[in-house]
Amino acid sequence: MLNCRGKIIDLDTPKVMGILNLTEDSFYDGGKYPDKISVLKQAEKMLSEGADFIDIGAQSTRPGARYISGNEEWTRLSVTLSEIRSTFPKAILSVDTFRADVARKAIEEGVDIINDISSGDFDEAMFSVIAHYKVPYIMMHIKGTPENMQINPIYEDVVKEILYFFSVRIEKLKLMGVSDIIIDPGIGFGKTVAHNYEIIKNLDFFTLTGYPILIGLSRKSLINKVLNISPKEALNGTAVLNTIALQKGVKILRVHDVKEAVEAVKLMRYIV
Repeated sequence: MLNCRGKIIDLDTPKVMGILNLTEDSFYDGGKYPDKISVLKQAEKMLSEGADFIDIGAQSTRPGARYISGNEEWTRLSVTLSEIRSTFPKAILSVDTFRADVARKAIEEGVDIINDISSGDFDEAMFSVIAHYKVPYIMMHIKGTPENMQINPIYEDVVKEILYFFSVRIEKLKLMGVSDIIIDPGIGFGKTVAHNYEIIKNLDFFTLTGYPILIGLSRKSLINKVLNISPKEALNGTAVLNTIALQKGVKILRVHDVKEAVEAVKLMRYIV
């Protein structure tokens, strides 16, 4: 269960997190939502299709992405957060940021969840912000940074190394009083295609941490490279891998296409 500002989210039934990118250079939907009207229409669409959360990001983290300043990130986010919160007051909002100051401002603007690709490694103040505000925290594994993470990533055992990575950070957060933790093994973030499929094959091992797993497979290169297709053609591959992830105990699917993910969850409920 997650406590989102007093609203208890039961994860016995897996949930769907819709992606809302405010960036111009994301690998799939960069630049699709350039103004208030398009942002609100997409948020409305995702919520109407059954999204349990909306994850809003203003800093691209695709391979090779350039960093923008914290001020620019917050400028992109602030108006959008205000508009979505006022238009959809019951929506559960997440912000995708690795900057502690952006996380703090977002929480103070009413954001319910922080999604950090670096698990606190890019900003040492992040854990203190999470501990202070007691919001659910998604921590993801990444090897390197978005600028260099896909330059020959090497592991002796990718699953064991990621599990150790999480164990260290979970213990630190627990000592700081943080209990609402979600882990994301970071598909595509400092991993080869082979690494990504090894992680998917062994997702059930991550349930041993005792914390819910979020997975982000949506239209990523592990699908496109195997099938020799573009991200625009990768909806079916995404649905297949999402279904496998659900079978292996994943509790949150982070996706561009909410309707199809919600359908996968509903169908899985009739099997397990």
